[in-house]
Amino acid sequence: MDDTTLKRTPLYRQHVQLNAKMVAFGGWEMPVQYTGIVAEHRAVRTVAGLFDVSHMGQIQVSGTGAQDFLQHLAANDIRKLDVGRCHYSFLLNERGGTIDDMMVYRTGQDVYKLVVNASNRKKDWAHIRSAGTGRSGVRLENRFDDGALLAFQGPAAAEILSVLTPDDVASLRFHEVRPFTVAGVPVLLAASGYTGENGFEIFVGSNEVESLWRALLDEGRHAGAVPAGLGARDTLRLEASLALYGHELDEDTSPLEANLGFAVAKTGTYIGSEAIREQLAGGVSKRLVMLEMIDRGIPRQGYDIHRSDGSAAGVITSGSVSPWTGKIIAMGFVDPKLARRGQELHVAIRNRRLRARVVRRPYYRRPGS
Repeated sequence: MDDTTLKRTPLYRQHVQLNAKMVAFGGWEMPVQYTGIVAEHRAVRTVAGLFDVSHMGQIQVSGTGAQDFLQHLAANDIRKLDVGRCHYSFLLNERGGTIDDMMVYRTGQDVYKLVVNASNRKKDWAHIRSAGTGRSGVRLENRFDDGALLAFQGPAAAEILSVLTPDDVASLRFHEVRPFTVAGVPVLLAASGYTGENGFEIFVGSNEVESLWRALLDEGRHAGAVPAGLGARDTLRLEASLALYGHELDEDTSPLEANLGFAVAKTGTYIGSEAIREQLAGGVSKRLVMLEMIDRGIPRQGYDIHRSDGSAAGVITSGSVSPWTGKIIAMGFVDPKLARRGQELHVAIRNRRLRARVVRRPYYRRPGS
């Protein structure tokens, strides 16, 4: 296989059998939709959707020096992460820019699993290996091809899962991770996700993921659960105001600028920490906001944002029609002075300047949250 050949997850055959529309994404051939983005989106909001996210990169960091290494490598404070817990974090460059965002799972006393973005797997691995050079008590393992990963998201996900396991799904707290048996298959189950709904991420062996996929869909079908593709994943995360690497995050954007300071340690020394402290002290030059269009027009990544007098204010990073509300929404970076809720701005769309307003983040909040 050469570098131009698209990779396929262990579930490729299942996607084809379900008549998924397959597209190239981050070097992978992935399902963008099955029956339609809006239908899949609304199923996740009301029942549950099952996503194949096996293209994400998995890296294991273990050994007696693993915690100290991750404290140096990643922006979030790894010392606060107990065994059986996970949290959101970042790989930063020395300028505080984001090399990638990731989830970190502490699966043992000295064992951590990192899940990074598919399109960044190679550069992340090179960065992590470079940062680990000369460190003792640290074992770094590239596990990109060793397992599969599912995301089962939605308000009925726990109820459906509970039918398929003797284990107590309801006892799993948000950001907790531990071994389960689901449909007779041993998995690592994490209460986390990327949709704005409660749900789970399921780590499973590549040779067992097909049977687990079928079991979840067979059981979930009675309630209205569906397979969901990358299209719905994108509109769901946009409604929930969740950043996507390459849109809201890149190597010239810090987590503080993207309003993700909750996942950044304010003290301590890690790669990029000096630049982060400078931003904490002096402020940021741009701020991520959520926009709702007043005039009719769909903002796309790269479209300019203007003040009412026509002067430059920022740039759109993501935009779409919200399948849940029917409103047209977007995220974008603006001058921090313009980041207040209710601020009216204009977006340049097809040689027109259309009105938009800054709204609360997250745009969508699940009931009861």
